[in-house]
Amino acid sequence: MHEFSLPPDLIEGVTNRTGRAHPFDVMNPAKTAFVVIDMQNYFMKPGFQGEVPPARKIVPAVNKMAAALRAMGGHVVWIKNATNDTRESWSVFHDHLMTPDRRDTRYATMDTAHEGHNLWGELEAKPEDAQIVKKRFSAFIQGSSEIESHLRARGIDNLLIGGTATNVCCESSARDAMMLNFKVTMVSNALATYTDEIHAASLNAFYSIFGDVQTVDEAIASLERGQVQAAA
Repeated sequence: MHEFSLPPDLIEGVTNRTGRAHPFDVMNPAKTAFVVIDMQNYFMKPGFQGEVPPARKIVPAVNKMAAALRAMGGHVVWIKNATNDTRESWSVFHDHLMTPDRRDTRYATMDTAHEGHNLWGELEAKPEDAQIVKKRFSAFIQGSSEIESHLRARGIDNLLIGGTATNVCCESSARDAMMLNFKVTMVSNALATYTDEIHAASLNAFYSIFGDVQTVDEAIASLERGQVQAAA
């Protein structure tokens, strides 16, 4: 798991701007979803092209966050990336930002029919959870997935973001969700990328303007406060 804590000067700046160190320190569980991004074999299993080794270390934290939210009546969504039907619609990424070999490997091993698309086996996904396919880094960008309508239909306006990679699909999804008017918190120890430095840069940038960053335990405490407030 990444070593990370928010810098004191950044906390001070956010506190001055928002009036509190954590803008979303009270969350109503009934209106909250834990959106777990790309914890698939393609990114988790040794030997796959997209492997993010630190992501295997956050599995217990992801499972803990998911179980806590479910127990309080919240919703868990597992987002899975897929390459189906992206050859023409996302050709800039595949044809210009990857070598032909890497492109073809990505197409093949993140197809919905390939084991690379499947959730990592150590994740404790439950039947009541949702599993939604996305076709871009961000789950929330137009045409990527049905996540926005899925959440709106359930009255969800508060999101916890976990998964991999922190600075790519997770941050992209979190930023877009905020701009669609969701309250978004990135769960720092339920996220992983390639290095501590990249992880920290992503979370610091997000916290500075886009939303909140909390640990699993902090997010659970925020949900408990919201549960008490909703019952009052």
